[in-house]
Amino acid sequence: MSENKPDAIKPWGGRFTEPTDAFVERFTASVTFDQRLYHHDINGSIAHATMLGKVGILTANEVQEIIDGLEAIRAEIVAGTFQWSVALEDVHMNIEAALTKRIGLTGKKLHTGRSRNDQVATDIRLYVRDEIDALSGTLTRLQLALLDQAEREADTVMPGFTHLQTAQPITFGHHMMAWYEMLERDYSRLQDCRSRLNYSPLGAAALAGTSYPIEREYTAQLLGFTAPTRNSLDSVSDRDFAIELASAGSLIMTHLSRFSEELVLWTSAQFDFVDLPDRFCTGSSIMPQKKNPDVPELVRGKTGRVNGHLVSLLTLMKSQPLAYNKDNQEDKEPLFDVIDTLRDCLKAYADMMPAIRPKKENMRKAALQGYATATDLADYLVRKGIAFRDAHEIVGKSVAFGIEQNKDLSELTLEQLQQFSPEISEDIFEVLTLEGSVQARNHIGGTAPEQVRAAVANRRAAIASR
Repeated sequence: MSENKPDAIKPWGGRFTEPTDAFVERFTASVTFDQRLYHHDINGSIAHATMLGKVGILTANEVQEIIDGLEAIRAEIVAGTFQWSVALEDVHMNIEAALTKRIGLTGKKLHTGRSRNDQVATDIRLYVRDEIDALSGTLTRLQLALLDQAEREADTVMPGFTHLQTAQPITFGHHMMAWYEMLERDYSRLQDCRSRLNYSPLGAAALAGTSYPIEREYTAQLLGFTAPTRNSLDSVSDRDFAIELASAGSLIMTHLSRFSEELVLWTSAQFDFVDLPDRFCTGSSIMPQKKNPDVPELVRGKTGRVNGHLVSLLTLMKSQPLAYNKDNQEDKEPLFDVIDTLRDCLKAYADMMPAIRPKKENMRKAALQGYATATDLADYLVRKGIAFRDAHEIVGKSVAFGIEQNKDLSELTLEQLQQFSPEISEDIFEVLTLEGSVQARNHIGGTAPEQVRAAVANRRAAIASR
């Protein structure tokens, strides 16, 4: 960041009779964080200049001079040689001042027919659109890793839980597909957000439009927008898309946090269900045996950060009258941090997921504890003609007996089981096996390996068609 320079004349300075207070300059400036919009600001300006040439406000030579000047500035920024000035407030005025310094009078013509209000609204939509595309790509990479896990572990039995108590046997592949479905909804929300934000505010000017004969449809087309926005007041003051992305981001982080909680539990000595690769863990400075799941823990912690930014953006907008207000400068830092946090957390999971390996024997041993096949015994009795509520009571008594004997249902003898119901016969032991239990759930959405593989194939096809 360069020091403020006396010759950093503000484009709006004509009405003022004294310079801006130095503290106020620092307090109101946004260039320290909004300079990341430079690429989109330059693209928007090139589109605007091209349109001004099309309608005859600029000559062809002037348009080319502006475009060449902007591209030269872009190259300086990319190279790290561009000098940013707090005195020029923001990314937009810094670039415009540099352009005018570079090409002279023609640079001053660029802002004809637009305001910083519609300029920033356009830039931030372009930026968010690109970031949604990048986030969607990383999210898809994570989904594909989950599909690989699900397909590879479609037969791997583990305990399913409710209330963190052993409930019924499931497969690790089925569990991975549950994570996949959460992310599929997240992907859909990102696409919905992208669709709604993809309208161009450029040409709305300060709030009422402009008296110049601009062609908003043309600039929208040049920038890849679906169409121009329909109301100039709303165009410059709308930040719904930022809030919507933060909302979608909060749900993504909530899902990653749930994944993280399970991985933290599963890697503990008490569960010992999975192994995380060393490169995603750290050790202890005092306890040499420790292997800490820091990446999942940190992702879990960052969820609160994104949730907080959502509340910040909602609060920022809740009392704003139309149209643009300086409050809106405060939208960028929380929005940028939401995007940065999502990018890092999704990348961490997309990189980590392929290397996670379940400890199959430990999972199977755990599934044999806690009477996971009790529901299977109840269903067996129902198929024998016993009402479910009566079957429920019979199984409850059987479990109580098993607890007394310190044996799982599958370890009880036929005679021991028949004391609770004479309808139980030798075929019960096919039902009480873990494999028999998961195989029995052979319907859409069920944990049967056949259904897991079918779900994987279905989702692979869906991703391929995106």
